[in-house]
Amino acid sequence: MTSIEHLNTCDEEAFVAAVGFAFEHSPWIADRTWPRRPFASRDALQAALCDAMYAATVEEQTKLIVAHPDLVGRLAREGRLTRESTAEQTAAGLTTLTEAEAAAFDRYNRAYRERFGFPFVICARQNKKEAILAAFPVRLANTREQEIDAALAEIAKIAKLRLTDAVSEE
Repeated sequence: MTSIEHLNTCDEEAFVAAVGFAFEHSPWIADRTWPRRPFASRDALQAALCDAMYAATVEEQTKLIVAHPDLVGRLAREGRLTRESTAEQTAAGLTTLTEAEAAAFDRYNRAYRERFGFPFVICARQNKKEAILAAFPVRLANTREQEIDAALAEIAKIAKLRLTDAVSEE
C-alpha cells in the first residue's frame, strides 16, 4: 500500500506505477492526473483521476471501456485477467456459475458487444451474479451514448474501490 503523502511527492513514473492500475490497462489517466498534485486525500485523488477520464475524448473513453474484459469471458476462463479483475469477478460469484448462467453471460456479452461495440462494464464488487444478469437487458435498451456514460460511471466505482485497497490516507 502506498500513501497519499508519497503520491504527492513521487515522480511521474512512480505515480503512474502506483495508481495507473486503477483504470484497467489505461495508465494514461494517471499520467494526465500527476500534474494536479498535491492531493488532500484519497477522495481528492479519485476525483482528479475521474476528472481526467471524463475530460478525455469519446474515442479515448471508448478505448478505456474496451480495455475491460467481458464478465465470465474467454480471458476469465483462460485465467488471463488482471489480478484485480480476477478478484472482482470472484467476489461477484462469477467463478462459480452453473452451465445455464455461463450460457446467459455468453449470450448477453455477445448481444451487448454487437449493439455497442464494447464490453459490458459493471462494478462487480458492488453486485452479485444475479444483479449483473438482471442489468444486461436493462442496459441493452440504452443508446450508445447512455451506455458510454453508464460504463464510465461503473469504471469510476471500480477505480475508487481499487484505490481504497492500494492508497492509504497517511
